[in-house]
Amino acid sequence: MERKVGIIGAGISGLLACKYALAKGYHPLVFESRNTIGGVWTKTLETTKLQTPKSFFQFSDFPWPSSVNTLYPSQIQVFDYVQSYAKHFDLLNHIRFNTKVLNIKYDKGPSNHDHEENQSWGGDDPFGNKGKWIVTSQDLLTQTVEVLQVDFVILCLGRFSDVPNIPEFPIDQGPEIFEGKVMHSMEYSDLDNEKARDLVKGKRVTVVGYRKSALDIAMECSTANGVKNPCTIICRTPHWNISQSIPWANIYLNRFSELLIHKPGEAPLLNFLASLLSPLRWGIGKFVESDIKKKHSLKKIGMVPEHSFLQAMNSCSVVTAPVGFYDNVEKGSIMLKRSQTFSFHKEGVLLRDSIGPIKSDLVIYATGFEGDKKLRDIFLSSEFQKYLTGSFNDTAPLFRECIHPRIPQLAVIGFSEAFSNLFTSEIRCRWLFELLDGKFKLPNIQEMEKDMSVWNNSMYYRRPCIGAMHIWYNDQLCKDMGLNPKRKNGIWAEYFEPYGPMDYA
Repeated sequence: MERKVGIIGAGISGLLACKYALAKGYHPLVFESRNTIGGVWTKTLETTKLQTPKSFFQFSDFPWPSSVNTLYPSQIQVFDYVQSYAKHFDLLNHIRFNTKVLNIKYDKGPSNHDHEENQSWGGDDPFGNKGKWIVTSQDLLTQTVEVLQVDFVILCLGRFSDVPNIPEFPIDQGPEIFEGKVMHSMEYSDLDNEKARDLVKGKRVTVVGYRKSALDIAMECSTANGVKNPCTIICRTPHWNISQSIPWANIYLNRFSELLIHKPGEAPLLNFLASLLSPLRWGIGKFVESDIKKKHSLKKIGMVPEHSFLQAMNSCSVVTAPVGFYDNVEKGSIMLKRSQTFSFHKEGVLLRDSIGPIKSDLVIYATGFEGDKKLRDIFLSSEFQKYLTGSFNDTAPLFRECIHPRIPQLAVIGFSEAFSNLFTSEIRCRWLFELLDGKFKLPNIQEMEKDMSVWNNSMYYRRPCIGAMHIWYNDQLCKDMGLNPKRKNGIWAEYFEPYGPMDYA
């Protein structure tokens, strides 16, 4: 009997899940609330480009076309590449566009036993619980509601869309007293390029945040207005923002660099080696930090991070700044202000301990998204919602960053961050469908939860991310699948050349 797999989201992860489902003979049903594929790459700021070189952001069986010869492709080039991939593998026919999933509910089926009483996620068969997922969706064009049953659900919702993180303020200190306009970066990104330029032209713009969207928006505003109306960025926590000219991939993305890091459950010899090489790890980190501080004059502008570059890698908080960003800071068309808190004034924004407001016509929150809330709220079951409220920084705890041991017949792909999300989502989808195909079995619930706890306590800084250990992470998935984790030819290449998608083709 053909088993149905419900895939929620048609971004990068959703397309990969659909492709691997078809390759294994399943019947994928992809639900996408937008009218097109691509997820966050559907519509971005005009200046947004890939943060990683394109060789790390590509499908293992569908290389970039030769016509794209830039190292960091633009949003349009990325979107066209993703569209070509979907057409090449005939994925569009399996996608229900303009269809929003309202909720999902697990029906245990004929078994009278709670899933919690089982000692394994699915026994010998991942579908062994005999249950079904009930997916309730709504056609956004006709408003009709449909209820479907599927054998397995893959959530490809993404962290950075749909549910904006909006700061909260005490009474009479919020945007209601501000005489200008306030919006979130999501709203700004949804504007077409001409409307976005017209919105900021000639205005005093203040951007709240210091991650990728904040830098890109500030760059667009400074380009439009120059020093006459400089764009102000309010930064709570400085980050290690790098430029495209820093050859950091060769330093942190090879197997040798991961020998310097303590990893969960490593053998005593490897643990000793990581301790022995800790001075080298410290020296490399200080070299990278010194280079970034010098190139961007971070000390001069008061933006030296308090955490290390390695910690930034471990939290996926390294951002590639737009070309010319720090030049515009030097020229004065971008003003950087540090403050832990801020409030509104009728004329603009007040920083803590400031005398007067930063006069503004437009304030843009580049404060991210509530991805965890979006993930939890899709479940009707309060019990499942509770499982996905992690003790570690309120982030969903997942085994192998893919499944929750106590939520049967369901996987989450593309939620936990990585150096290159496409690269990592592909190997996760491959791992998942090898599991569903019966090629390997999972440990029991208690062993998986113990493993998750070890990862949380030893791998992550601030939030789950495998940025500094992506090769080691891929090794674990390869071992599960019975594949050789050593993918290169020769010792030098194996330990000193960066690992990328084509190594896993």
